[in-house]
Amino acid sequence: MPPLFLPLPLTPVYLTNQLKGCHKKSAKSVGALVETTVEAPTSEMRLLSKGKVFWNLTKVSINNQTPNVLVKLNPSSYSSKAKDEGDKEEPPKQKLLRYPVLPLNDTLERFLLTAQPHLTPKEFEKQKEITQQFKDKEGDKLQGLLEEVGKREKNWLAQRWLTTAYLKYRDPVTVYISPGMTFPYQKFKDMRDYVDYTAKVIYGLGEFKGIVDAGQIPIVKMGKNELDNSQFGKVFGTCRLPIRGTDRIVYNPCSNYIVVIYKNHFYKLCLYDKDGCLLSAKSLAKQLDEIMAAESDYGVPYGILTTDNRDNWAEAYEQLAKTPENCEALNTIQSALFTVSLDQCIDVEPEQQATQLILGLIHGNGSKINSGNRWMDKTIQLVVNPNGNVGFTYEHSPAEGQPIAMMMDYVVKKMGEDKNYGSSGSSETGGKPQKISFAKPNPCVDQWIFYAKRNIDKLVHDLECNVLKFKCYGKDYIKKQKLGPDSFVQMALQLAFYKMHKVPGAQYESAHLRIFENGRTETIRSCSNESLAFCKAMTEGKASVKEKAALLREAVVGHQKYARLALQGLGVDRHLLGLKMMAQENGLPIPEFYSSPGYTKSMHFRVSTSQVATTYDAFMGYGPATDDGYAACYNPRDQDIIVAITSWSYNFETNSDKFAKALEAAFLEMQDVLDKDPQDNKPKSKL
Repeated sequence: MPPLFLPLPLTPVYLTNQLKGCHKKSAKSVGALVETTVEAPTSEMRLLSKGKVFWNLTKVSINNQTPNVLVKLNPSSYSSKAKDEGDKEEPPKQKLLRYPVLPLNDTLERFLLTAQPHLTPKEFEKQKEITQQFKDKEGDKLQGLLEEVGKREKNWLAQRWLTTAYLKYRDPVTVYISPGMTFPYQKFKDMRDYVDYTAKVIYGLGEFKGIVDAGQIPIVKMGKNELDNSQFGKVFGTCRLPIRGTDRIVYNPCSNYIVVIYKNHFYKLCLYDKDGCLLSAKSLAKQLDEIMAAESDYGVPYGILTTDNRDNWAEAYEQLAKTPENCEALNTIQSALFTVSLDQCIDVEPEQQATQLILGLIHGNGSKINSGNRWMDKTIQLVVNPNGNVGFTYEHSPAEGQPIAMMMDYVVKKMGEDKNYGSSGSSETGGKPQKISFAKPNPCVDQWIFYAKRNIDKLVHDLECNVLKFKCYGKDYIKKQKLGPDSFVQMALQLAFYKMHKVPGAQYESAHLRIFENGRTETIRSCSNESLAFCKAMTEGKASVKEKAALLREAVVGHQKYARLALQGLGVDRHLLGLKMMAQENGLPIPEFYSSPGYTKSMHFRVSTSQVATTYDAFMGYGPATDDGYAACYNPRDQDIIVAITSWSYNFETNSDKFAKALEAAFLEMQDVLDKDPQDNKPKSKL
């Protein structure tokens, strides 16, 4: 079962020190994109060529990932002027908040409200007793311990959460941890078109990294608070290492090459010329041609080892690392800026295109197709298939989805604006691509490869998926009803689950915590007393249209209120987790509270969701959080809503196809209720 919490990153000191001076010449060449600086008394914002592209992408990305635009986003004051190579002045340190230790009473009161929909009246009364006992006994002591930690550390949860929720997690990163992020579907004319497109995307990623290195990611404010940009610097050159018990992460942001994987063979491809300038797309395409021409047969699928259980992979890793040749190969792959998987073409029926696209990114479709053509430990894997399926697979530990989604937006936008995109890079070849050689596998490594093949094939078989592209309306319609699009979609998911399973589903939605230093996410608990009342009204046949519409709006507003709290770090889950960690760290027994019905039921997230928004026909997908649940990642666009739904085929209660139909019906029923509701019943205050 995948972790229910998305961990926080490592502290940025180590990374910041490495970033100083990275590819100064390439950063300078990318910095040429910055043409003008617009100055105001309290702000300074970069404008990129062809019209504010980067600030606009940043603003759109944050707005879309902040539920219902609950806060105003503003550019912060900072300098964007290009630095000379000899200028060692560092960018100003961001003004970020400490991650707080919340008052225990406030958290427990909010917890009880979120647990109530999952309990009978009798169970709820018992839960109140258990919660009060926890507060009076162990809770106050654990709270005191956590407050002491909070005084010493600016973000008390960061390292603890990363280790506990990710690095100690032993199930595969494939499906359970690593999402897929699609690009818009491509129609390649031929293999020449395929290679040239791939080269342009690689060029775009190199250009994006130059922007990150130059400190040119705009700093955005949520209200009066700056949002932490440190995650953008933690995705290039980053890799997870398999170690029995607890993995670790290595950062190589000053790397100058990528690794291309083709037919399970690995090649080192330099991204810059001898002067540190980014190679042109044409030069990159030439190297891709050489790699593809060099390999007619499939190699040993070492990459498939990275798809397996982490302890299995750690055992295999120890065997691989016994030879110097393999140590060098592993280090070369791990130190690359990112990997590029040139996949083998598979035929896809048009009606299955979106589903096969996201499955290919999530797991590679199995050992006989492309699952061996991966290195799942790398934070960024670009996957390109000649059938037009393109996207990222990203290892989730170092960062959330925003840097990945922004990369996709940036590259797609630049390629769409300029047919000759990538031609301004260096025309030098950068040298020939170098094959990364492994020693002949010994019987022990062969056995681990056999196990990994068997396990990934089972995982591929078990994961079912349906990508719903709902085209009847999008967020424009929802906004006209004076409702928040994110909360509206969350309530549709609640209604679909309730209609299928006849019970309210504990529903996880991630809210970013970027106002805090090293902030990642808090849980928005979408299942509420208001959402349950709405679902009952829609399914029991007793409520009038007016009553249904009123309950829908109350449910949406209730979700918005909780989302506001979560964005400010005032949710329930992180604080309760911190108290539990204090017991573990101090050798104290885990309180009965953590095994109580209210806690366990409200934490069993049968619907795991997130919004990853883009204006393009693209979306993100990942595996479910529970054996009896669903994952639903959605992109609400102006005129449609895309939802990638996954579940487990071995569970007879869940079914992705049926859930997609139930969700489509929920969208339509909610529209019907709103259309029939008198206009004067709609809230007049701006949400």
